[in-house]
Amino acid sequence: MNPAKSQSLTTDFFEALYQKDPDPWQFATSEYEAQKYAATMAALPRDRYQSGFEIGGSIGILTEQLASKCQKLLSVDVSTIAQEQAITRCAHRDNIDFQLMSVPQQFSPTDFDLIVLSEVGYYWCWEDLRIAQNLMLDRLQSSGHLLIVHWIADARILPLTGDEVHDAFIALTTSQSHRLKHLTSLTNPQYRLDLFEKI
Repeated sequence: MNPAKSQSLTTDFFEALYQKDPDPWQFATSEYEAQKYAATMAALPRDRYQSGFEIGGSIGILTEQLASKCQKLLSVDVSTIAQEQAITRCAHRDNIDFQLMSVPQQFSPTDFDLIVLSEVGYYWCWEDLRIAQNLMLDRLQSSGHLLIVHWIADARILPLTGDEVHDAFIALTTSQSHRLKHLTSLTNPQYRLDLFEKI
C-alpha cells in the first residue's frame, strides 16, 4: 500500500496551499466550479432547511449560496487563511456560524437536516472516511439530506478518489443499521454528485 494513501492530509498541507495562493482551486473564477455549484444547489430537494452543516467551506463560495437555503448554517474548515476569506465574503449573511474544525477528529454535537460534503472526502484516508460517515449519519436528522460532490479524476497525492468516496456512501444504503436512502445521482466527466436521505 502506498503510505500516502494510509493517512489523511493534514491542516498544514492546506494552510501551505492557501499561503501560496488565496484561491488555489480557482473557486471564485472557474467556470467549472460555477457550473458545479449550480448543480449542487439545484440538487437540493427543499427550498429551506432549518440547520445546515457544510464540511470544508474553504473561501466561502458555496457557503454563501447554501446560506440562502438554510435558517442556520455551520461552515467548518481546517484552514484559518481560507476561513478568514469566507467570513469576509459572507459578512452580509447573519445566519452562518464559522468554526475551525478538523473532521472527523472534531465534529459538531448539533443535529442537522442538511449536511454537505463537497470536495473533502478524498482528503481522508479510509479509516477517517468511515469515522466521518458514522458521525454524519449520527448527526443527520430523520428525513434529513446528505449531499456529497467530488471531482473524480485520480490525483495521486490524494488518499482516495472521488469515486471511492461516493461508492463508500452508496454502500451504506444497503446496510440496515444506517437507514440511508439514495435519492439522486449525477456524474459528468469531471465530478460526481450524490444525494441521500436518512430514513
